Amino acid sequence: MWRHLSLRARVFVLLIALVLTTIGGGLVTLWHNEAMESLLTSMIDQNVASYQAAEELESALLQQKGYLTYYFLDGNPDWLKEIEQYNHDFEAWLQKARKTAYTEPMKEIIAQIEKQYHQYIMVREQVINLYREGKREAGAKLHWQVRQQFVDILNLCRRYKLIHEYVISRVRTESQARVRFINAFALVAVPTVTLLGILLAYILIKQILRPIRQLALETAPANPNVRVPDEVKALSNRVHSLIEDVDQAQIELERSQEHLLQSGKWAMVGKLAAGVAHSIRNPLTSVNMRLFSLKRSLAMSSSQQEDFEVISEEIRHIDTIVRNFLEFSRPPKLKVQKISPSDVVDMALVLLRYRLESYGVEVKLIRKERLPEILADPDQLKEVLANLMLNACEVMVNGGVITIREEIKEEPTRGRVGAVIKVSDNGPGIPESVQDKVFQPFFSTKEEGTGLGLSIATRIIEDHGGRLELVSKKNEGATFIITLPLGEA
Repeated sequence: MWRHLSLRARVFVLLIALVLTTIGGGLVTLWHNEAMESLLTSMIDQNVASYQAAEELESALLQQKGYLTYYFLDGNPDWLKEIEQYNHDFEAWLQKARKTAYTEPMKEIIAQIEKQYHQYIMVREQVINLYREGKREAGAKLHWQVRQQFVDILNLCRRYKLIHEYVISRVRTESQARVRFINAFALVAVPTVTLLGILLAYILIKQILRPIRQLALETAPANPNVRVPDEVKALSNRVHSLIEDVDQAQIELERSQEHLLQSGKWAMVGKLAAGVAHSIRNPLTSVNMRLFSLKRSLAMSSSQQEDFEVISEEIRHIDTIVRNFLEFSRPPKLKVQKISPSDVVDMALVLLRYRLESYGVEVKLIRKERLPEILADPDQLKEVLANLMLNACEVMVNGGVITIREEIKEEPTRGRVGAVIKVSDNGPGIPESVQDKVFQPFFSTKEEGTGLGLSIATRIIEDHGGRLELVSKKNEGATFIITLPLGEA
């Protein structure tokens, strides 16, 4: 009969069997949960509240004993107020315990506690009165009788608590028995569901997935070394492969467009820089020389001399902008030689000594040992360091500290692999929103900046095979990290 059923009918039969088995398991679970809820509700309503009352009775009794001892030691009447408070608590919890007691043994114990507690209170009052009257010897003698009564009441409270512990333990045993029943049912249901699942899987594999596999093999690219993982996954992989090809093509297209735009920008900058160089720089040099000559030959007042200084400074600023454009558009080739980066740091510090003093900036050099020699262009590296230090000076308006730290980068398997120079300042820092842009051409946070200094510095370091990184937090300064490889640039 099974063989004569259609594929659709076989799948439906197995699915119905699985659903029925699952529903049966669910119904048994619901029954178990309902029974457990009833059991736990009964336990909570009848035993937990009563057990709590027993705990509180014991606690209130012990507190009274403790404060009574304090009173006998120092005679402070405040302890008697505390005893009275806990006496009221004990009476209140005794009333609750009487209401929650639902068996004869429980009611009998509560009655004994109440009776003995009232006797204990009477004798305790006599002891307190004797101590008040100064008859400490008689009070101490009667105190021993009070202590025995206290122990008897405490034992009754603990016995009452043990009764509830026994009831709770019995409930736990019943719940464990029901859990064992559920486990036995599961031991029967799980193999049944497993068998039905195997039959359903057999049908799916043989009559559904195998044709899909064949289709996947026929549509996949011819490659005998690649195995098809499974039927559905094969088709999924093929579809994903097509989607990835489209996505990759889109990414490459966007990247090409970006490179094209960047190339056009650089080409335009190159033309602009060449025009600026030929049209402006030579006249500027001539003007600067004439101003220098006039300054030496003319007798000027202090205000005129100040005007000459401003004019000279602005001409130097224009010359710097022109030089940056030229260097960005037509970068000079590296003139490498063997030199330690530490020597370059020293040369930069000597070069900028007076500039740093004019800004009120102190430089701290941290060097455990001189960095190893590498193949590098000292002039261009010096230009990078000078640019970083001058940028730091400009952001520290009221002076500050520049820290230059030299380190050697090491890797566990390769040993020494790089020379590291960290240039840090204690200025305002660089906001996170612009940290990714500071190395881009023409981006500047300064009103009169060209936005080419860090871009040129990055290019110089990358030409040496290294990298320039930035670490900064707001109001915590900025650190530029130069990493140069130990070896040929």
